[in-house]
Amino acid sequence: MSFRALWIISHDKGEHASIRFSRRFSTVEHRAKRLAGSSYVAVPEEGTVLQLLLTELGLSDSDKSYVAQRDDCLRCHRSPALELQVDGPGKGALWPVLTISQGPLILACLCLVDAPPEPRPPLANLLSISQGITFLEGLQTFLLGSGSKPDNEGLVSRLAMLPSVILQVCPLGTPLDVPALGAPITPTVPTPAGNQKQPAWKTGVHRGRAVVNVALIETVRSMQYGNQSRQDLWDVYGTVTCKCEVEGVLPNVTVTLTLPPNGSPLQDILVHPCVTSLDSSILTASSIDNCDGSAFSGPYKFPFSPPLEPFRLCSYTSQVPVPPILGSYHLTEEDNQLRVSLTLKLHETVKNSFEYCEAHLPYFNRDQMGIVDVKVSSGQMDVSKEKNLLVWTLGQKFPKSREVTMEGRITFCGPSPGPSDPLCTDLTAYIKLYFKVPDMTLSGCCVDQHSVQVYSSTKPRIVTSRELHSEEYFIWNSTGKAPVLLF
Repeated sequence: MSFRALWIISHDKGEHASIRFSRRFSTVEHRAKRLAGSSYVAVPEEGTVLQLLLTELGLSDSDKSYVAQRDDCLRCHRSPALELQVDGPGKGALWPVLTISQGPLILACLCLVDAPPEPRPPLANLLSISQGITFLEGLQTFLLGSGSKPDNEGLVSRLAMLPSVILQVCPLGTPLDVPALGAPITPTVPTPAGNQKQPAWKTGVHRGRAVVNVALIETVRSMQYGNQSRQDLWDVYGTVTCKCEVEGVLPNVTVTLTLPPNGSPLQDILVHPCVTSLDSSILTASSIDNCDGSAFSGPYKFPFSPPLEPFRLCSYTSQVPVPPILGSYHLTEEDNQLRVSLTLKLHETVKNSFEYCEAHLPYFNRDQMGIVDVKVSSGQMDVSKEKNLLVWTLGQKFPKSREVTMEGRITFCGPSPGPSDPLCTDLTAYIKLYFKVPDMTLSGCCVDQHSVQVYSSTKPRIVTSRELHSEEYFIWNSTGKAPVLLF
């Protein structure tokens, strides 16, 4: 990662703004010119750069709420990388320009992208974005110290030192490392100690009590038609998220996922870039291939060096034989009255302990509900006539039979039309289930607390959890013409 140019600007809400320090790197500019070819856009004079930056940041023309070159709807803003439109000779766009501001200062840099200008690579693929922001934060710490507004003499003194500092930490426009200069802005991001080198992508280290949190969440989706001519669909998607508060510059953590003896192998596994090594067989199982029983079935070990912030360690899919709740929904119409019959059955493998479980029955494109005469075998029914909606609250447990039913009639004779929706017309009606089951996954996948290994100077507290919840879980009227919906 290299910089084409670097600027430090002082301002007072856009007024009396001036460039206090600037540095251009001719060797990097030469590389930029070779990469861009005929699309090369030169860095303009300082006055032009200052005006373009203030306009893009909304710090100039305060009397104008709309500025065409910044607010035009045809422009695609891709924060945090700004695009400065240059007019005149060499007309074009400077990108990506990174900025951070605090107190009276704006720090900005123009990064070199080692790729042709068109098409632009996704920001997520550019390591220079995160490294550039981290570099600017290091300079900000050096200039402002622990406060947001140092005295003017202190700022002048540090700006005078900046040429020699840049020469040391960023020779020829390429940072050697994040400049750990001066005191940190907050005590939670101290300068690392010891012989281990601080990586450029990590802005600090954790100090304090060591805690590792690992959460496994599985989401199940289902389309149930109750019709032999149409196959029911369901799938399971799992994610493992971590928050590791562990001391050390590069601590090592290993999280292991395990399956029950008869569990289906995990498929479509994607991992976070911080994972340091992985068995190649873990990544080969795909849901588009037929599972022949020879796929890797665990245990799944993920060694990694965690970032400071919470992150998604991995995601996966799983093929399970049946959905957790099976439904049968029958709806028939007589005059302006609907006869409703619904049965929900909790599968025997699913833990009968919910945080919540609700069934929503909408009836759109009709008059408002009038008489609602329905009976449920368990739970409570709430009627919203204005929304033409029945909400069946099943509570935290199914009965011992694991089956609940609803029977009744609904008359639509309200004074005004109810809500409309193109999806739910006539007998094309559905039930949507919302539920959450703590301490369970449908695939049986789990993270054993004792299998989480942390190689650190202090022994951390390990916290693990898992849960199953629904998303897009539909049961369609078996006597109607349900639309074909794909996940």
